[in-house]
Amino acid sequence: LVFTEEDKYGLYSSLLFKYFLAEGVVCGHDLFVASAKEHPDNILKELPAPLLDDTYRNELGEEATAVKSEDFQDSMKIAWRYQNLPKMETSPTTSTKFGHYYDVSKTMSPELFQSIKWHSFYLPEESSLPPKMKTCNMNSAYARLLQSIQRIIYQEGFDGSDPQKKQKNILRIGIQSLGSMLWGDDICSSDTPEDIHSLTKFLYVLRGLLRKSLSACIITVPAHLIQNKAIMERVTNLSDMVVGLESFIGSERETNPLYKDYHGLVHVHQIPRLNSLICDVSDTKDLAFRLKRKLFTIERLHLPPDLSDTVSRASKQDLAESAKLLSSGCGAMAIGKKHLDF
Repeated sequence: LVFTEEDKYGLYSSLLFKYFLAEGVVCGHDLFVASAKEHPDNILKELPAPLLDDTYRNELGEEATAVKSEDFQDSMKIAWRYQNLPKMETSPTTSTKFGHYYDVSKTMSPELFQSIKWHSFYLPEESSLPPKMKTCNMNSAYARLLQSIQRIIYQEGFDGSDPQKKQKNILRIGIQSLGSMLWGDDICSSDTPEDIHSLTKFLYVLRGLLRKSLSACIITVPAHLIQNKAIMERVTNLSDMVVGLESFIGSERETNPLYKDYHGLVHVHQIPRLNSLICDVSDTKDLAFRLKRKLFTIERLHLPPDLSDTVSRASKQDLAESAKLLSSGCGAMAIGKKHLDF
C-alpha cells in the first residue's frame, strides 16, 4: 500500500499516479482505477506514452545532452577540492535501467490497452446503488469502494487463498484524492470531523484485502487540507510506504535561487522493511523533483557550490538558513549511484 500526500494543486501527484498505472499497462497487469473527481476513463486516456526497448535512448537524446552541458557548466564553477569526488549519474543507462521510461509529452496509444483488463469505479455513477456490505459506521462511499475491490479480487482470480487455474497476474489499484469532500468525508473540512475513524477503517480493511491477494495499491490524499494531524499519524501507520510531494508553486521557494533547478521536494516519511514488525523511516531528507519536457525526475537535491556576486548578503543568509533545514548529507550524498527517473 503506497500512500502519496498530494501537492497543493495536485499537479505532480496526479502525474505520479498515472506513472503507476502506465507501468501496469506495459507489464500486462490488470488495473482498477477509482476516483470521485475525474472519470477513470479520462485518467487512462491521459497515461504517458512508454518508450520501449531502444527507442527511449533516441527520444531522450536531446535531454541527455542538455544535462551534460549543464554538468559542464557546473564543473567550471566547482571548487578544486570537490573535483575528485565521485559524481552522480544524471543520464539513464541500460545497465541500471529499472522499469520503463515514459514520455509525458505524449499519451499512450489505445493499442496497448487492448491486451489488458481494466476496471473503473466512478463515485457519482456508483452512488445510486446501495452498498450490500455492512458499513460498521463507515462512510457509504468507502463501503461501496471496498465492495467493488473485493468483487474484482474474488471474481478475477486474484485471491491468494484460492488456487488460480489460469496464469497468475497482478492487480494494480489506484485511488485518487481519497479523504476529500468529494468522497463524502469531512476530515478536510473540520478539525473535529464526525467520520474521524472512517478513513482509518477503510484502510484497515483494504490492507487486509491486499495482504491476501496478488495486488498493489496507490492512494493519493490531500494531506495539506486535513487539519487533524492525529488522522495522518493513524493513516501512516496503516500504510506500507508514505511519500509526500511539496510543490514550489505559489511559495517563496519558487523564486529562491537555491531551488532554481527544481519544481518541488519529495518527503519520504516511511518505507517498508522486510521481516520486521516496524516500518523503516528514511533519513534522506534532500530529495527533489523536476518536470522536464519529457521526463519527470526525482533526484538528490544538490546545493550550489557558491553564490554569485549578484546575490545580496541578506539573501545569502536566507539561503544559508534554508540549507540548514535540509539534511546535513547533501554534499556527501553526491556519491550515490543514480537518481530516480521515469
